[in-house]
Amino acid sequence: MPTTYGFLSTYPPTQCGLATFNAALATHLSAGTPGAAAQSGVVRLLARDNTSGGIALDQAAPRVVHTWHTDFPGGWPGAAAALNQFDVAILQHEYGIYPGDAGAEVLPLLKALKVPAIVVLHTVRPQPDHLQRAVLEQIAETADAVVTMTDTARRLLTSNYAVNPRKVQVIPHGTASHAEVPREEHDRPNLLTWGLLGPGKGIEWALRALALVGDLRPAPLYTVAGRTHPKVIEQQGDVYRSSLVELAAELGVTDSVRWIDAYLVPTDLSRLIRSADVVVLPYDSTEQVTSGVLIEAVGAGIPVVATEFPHAVELLADGPGLVVPHQDPEAMAIAIRRTVGELGKPRLAGIAGGPTLRWPAVAARYQALATRLIADRALARTAIPV
Repeated sequence: MPTTYGFLSTYPPTQCGLATFNAALATHLSAGTPGAAAQSGVVRLLARDNTSGGIALDQAAPRVVHTWHTDFPGGWPGAAAALNQFDVAILQHEYGIYPGDAGAEVLPLLKALKVPAIVVLHTVRPQPDHLQRAVLEQIAETADAVVTMTDTARRLLTSNYAVNPRKVQVIPHGTASHAEVPREEHDRPNLLTWGLLGPGKGIEWALRALALVGDLRPAPLYTVAGRTHPKVIEQQGDVYRSSLVELAAELGVTDSVRWIDAYLVPTDLSRLIRSADVVVLPYDSTEQVTSGVLIEAVGAGIPVVATEFPHAVELLADGPGLVVPHQDPEAMAIAIRRTVGELGKPRLAGIAGGPTLRWPAVAARYQALATRLIADRALARTAIPV
């Protein structure tokens, strides 16, 4: 019998990086075992502001077997019961997706699980508040295994939190190949930033850097692709995007910026990534330990110019890009000039061990972890008390 998996996360058509990650992991993990896709399932976390349509699912993706409506308290028992129908539960953890203070309603769910639980941490804060620390430590204590996607996140978790280091395993964020999509040739160097927009994305610094490289010939074209984050729309409207359009006009770079106000389906995103010469990640965050955009860009062999957030510092250390200080358009402009000037050289093949970062290889590591946890449970049940 194939191992079956129950996944707990946001899920398409919700438009967010967590939903996209969970869909990719669920699809590839199920594809690794014949029959698992039909027998595995997703418990979808759904907030009221994410009920609109979004990206479509691959037909091979596991089905949604239960929905936990997170705008209301007390939804965890039904979610736990649904997850208990599978051999292993894989839970995505990010701040703001679970009900309760610091997402505390995930704790009774974990304690109610009768199957091994793997919790994937998308954020590890170096300086959490008291409640955030307490909840994350209880998650690590209750789960059978905790996954971080970078060595930086693992070090933060094991040094700043009271967790058992033996429970923590590093499995990188997966990346698609994009190799099947032909590269589109163009006359101008193409700079690209993609992902949901909102304050903290740092696009304003990239626009200021773009204004400082206007003397390059041909002048670069900067594409900013992505809808405004649903929570930002709900609280602030589209003020941030409008401010960026106004800033581009003030800087005189309107004709050098292309805005794509859409959450791109995988095929369109692959085409956009393949058309880029440089990916620019001007994020304001100094704590981001995981970036799916970063690993997609580097895995596709696209040079990256990024601010020095932790994942960028770790991933770009081997040379597939340049790291610059936060909120420093002059340094970013210098990095863009240098990167554009090297475009005639052989393109990067991606980070070392690139094939191990493809989704099938990443899913195989989750499968191996799940198999070990199932075996440990079976051994514990058959152990004879002394």
